[in-house]
Amino acid sequence: MEKKKTFTDHAIWFLLLNAGLIVTAAGISFFKTPNNFAMGGTSGLAIILASLFPQLNVGGSMFIINILLIILGYIFVGRGFAWATTYASLALSGFVSVFEFIMPVDHPLTNDPLLELVWAVILPAVGSAIVFNIGASTGGTDIVAMILSKHTSLPIGKALLCADVLIVLATFWIYGIPTGLYCTLGLVAKTFLVDMVMDGINSRKYITIISKKPEEIEAFIINKLNRSATISDAEGAYSHQHEKVITTVLTRRQAVLLRSFIRNTDRGAFITMVNSSEIIGKGFMDI
Repeated sequence: MEKKKTFTDHAIWFLLLNAGLIVTAAGISFFKTPNNFAMGGTSGLAIILASLFPQLNVGGSMFIINILLIILGYIFVGRGFAWATTYASLALSGFVSVFEFIMPVDHPLTNDPLLELVWAVILPAVGSAIVFNIGASTGGTDIVAMILSKHTSLPIGKALLCADVLIVLATFWIYGIPTGLYCTLGLVAKTFLVDMVMDGINSRKYITIISKKPEEIEAFIINKLNRSATISDAEGAYSHQHEKVITTVLTRRQAVLLRSFIRNTDRGAFITMVNSSEIIGKGFMDI
């Protein structure tokens, strides 16, 4: 039977969603907009529109564009996804407008375009990764990216590149070659950074242990780490001794605790740890 999500689960999901949107909005307001870094997405298109029509601000332009693109979400992805995307799209536009009202930035914060580009890439990439990781979207052309990802084998980061490339090409014509080149570099960097951050968020340790004290290790994993393990019988190729092999999946912190326990329990144990960015099943990511 599928475990129902509690109020706490929904609250954490909502907080993570808004945290990702605020981080993304900060990158747009403080670094993208002042430098005309239109690196794709609704924000990129909104930056271009705000440049062409000075009476428009970026937050308002994003709101109008997102309303149109939300319709695509309902049509191609489904109601459940589009509900979350509807909120995320409007909230992101709202957070950008709030930043523009409270802390308006009409010129770059530094005289170093490359430094500005780094933060213009990092903040939205981290924010988008947080939002994508909980199954939502920041809206805009991210909706197009999620559609491509659902119906093709493209990872989300690569799908973003396909959806945003036309916006970046427009920057060469509107802002000139230097800004266009910065936008191109930023888009490529963000594309890979989104996947890297998501892999980092989901990173787990797949651990294999051969020990003469398997019962103590099993008890520690179950009782102290609140995880389970798989026990297998094996035979050493050289010694032909029968061994117990323990396999388990833990977070990085839990893996450190387990290694410390084994060091104090069985110094002759054999341990292998492999990083994995996708552990699917009970206790980890839902199927």
